Amino acid sequence: MEKVFEIYIKTTPDRLWQAITDAEMRSKYNFGVRINSDFSPGSRYEQSHPATDQRLGEGQNLEVDPPRRLVQSMTALWSEDVKSEGTSRVTWEIEPVGDSCRLTVTHDNLREGANAELYGGWPMILSGLKTLLETGELLTTPGSLMYSSQAAPGGGSPSER
Repeated sequence: MEKVFEIYIKTTPDRLWQAITDAEMRSKYNFGVRINSDFSPGSRYEQSHPATDQRLGEGQNLEVDPPRRLVQSMTALWSEDVKSEGTSRVTWEIEPVGDSCRLTVTHDNLREGANAELYGGWPMILSGLKTLLETGELLTTPGSLMYSSQAAPGGGSPSER
C-alpha cells in the first residue's frame, strides 16, 4: 500500500531541506518529536521526544540527495500496534516551482490494511511544516497543541502529531 501527500510551500529548496533534516526545526512541526541523524547515505536515524527515553521510531537513510530527495526506511516504535507493522519507507521529494517548492511525501511499503497510525498524521505534519516556513509560527490546531504539550508521547503516533 502507498500513501502520497503533496503540498506547496513558499520557500527555497535549501530551506525546506533544512526543515526536514534539522532536529530542532523538525521538532517544531512534528509535535516535539526530533529526528537525530547525520543524514549521510546509509546512515541510521532515530526519532525521540525529550519527555521520554523511549525511541519512537528508527530507520536508515537509503537515499540522500540534498536538497531534492530523501528516502528513508521507517520502523515505528511508539506502540505495540505499530511495532508489529514492520518497516515501511518514506520518500521526501522537493521540486522548485517559481518562488515556492512542491513537496511530495510518499509513504509506501505499507501492508494492505496497515494501521492508520503509521500514515494518518502526515497532513497535520506537512501543514505544520508549511506554517512554520511561511510564517515562522507553529501550527495551533487542537491536535498540534495536544500532542506538543503532552508530558510524554502516547495515545497516537508521531505521524499523527
